Amino acid sequence: MIRVNHLTKSFRSIQRGHTFKETVRSIFAPTYVDVQAVKGVSFEVEPGELIGYLGPNGAGKSTTLKILTGVLFPTSGDVDVMGYTPWKQRKQYVARVGAVFGQKSQLIWDIPPIDSFYMNKAIYSIPSGDFQARLKEMTTMLDVEEVIQKPTRNLSLGERMKCEFIMAMLHNPPIVFLDEPTIGLDVIAKEKIREFIKEQNAQGKTFILTTHDLDDVEHLAKRVIVINHGQIVFNDDMNALKSHLGQKKIIHLATHRPLSADLHGNGLAILQAHSLYEADIELDVAQLPLNQFIQRINGSNIRDLSIQELPIERVIKELYH
Repeated sequence: MIRVNHLTKSFRSIQRGHTFKETVRSIFAPTYVDVQAVKGVSFEVEPGELIGYLGPNGAGKSTTLKILTGVLFPTSGDVDVMGYTPWKQRKQYVARVGAVFGQKSQLIWDIPPIDSFYMNKAIYSIPSGDFQARLKEMTTMLDVEEVIQKPTRNLSLGERMKCEFIMAMLHNPPIVFLDEPTIGLDVIAKEKIREFIKEQNAQGKTFILTTHDLDDVEHLAKRVIVINHGQIVFNDDMNALKSHLGQKKIIHLATHRPLSADLHGNGLAILQAHSLYEADIELDVAQLPLNQFIQRINGSNIRDLSIQELPIERVIKELYH
């Protein structure tokens, strides 16, 4: 459904100084600097996938997304989305995709969302029957039947973001691009939007999600692409991502007697010591199996023990370096 091949994007800017002399020189004899935001990115997305496209600020993920939505054109490389080249066949292409940007709004500020929805009905030539059916389905799913009658300026952030999803998907696009869709939302609003995305994905819609909220990734994405310094550094499923640093577990251990001083090396590392009797420990089960770890600390000495997977934040942070 999406094929990106050797995509690059460079931006040219003028290097300006901070003194008056340097500023004048930059006007009459400018020095140009080329910044390469995307460097030879290649990947494919199959129909019905939900991809997490991650990276630190300045990594190139938003630039990639803008090229895929047709907002920017690349310096070089090929992009094919459902047979369209986004920046060349823009009018036909945008009728087939949806986009939700957490920091930009498609709704008109002074009128209710329902009026904005009817505007999109006219723009996309949505048949009345289809429009009413989709509107009822999505407003019920997101619990905004009454909200859509209020002026957009009077809505909470969570209510507005739910309406942004409806605005982006009323024309039933097979592909939806999500850029920080849950930024600033409370836990309840996030959960409702995640359920909505899951339901739409189960119906066959393809999503590409860029976010810094790794809970969104863990709850939604089946595959993760990580970009850093304009290049892809990881492209695989969630299980492969979590095993990237090996077979490690985080163990919270509390004991009746002071912890042993030899809980270092050979697959063990103390992450945080809360007291002489309690600590968070990283265990590499490839080097030291769990049963051997319990024998080593003397099982009868254990007061409490909990085991967790390695946090995804830790894995992503390692990939960023």
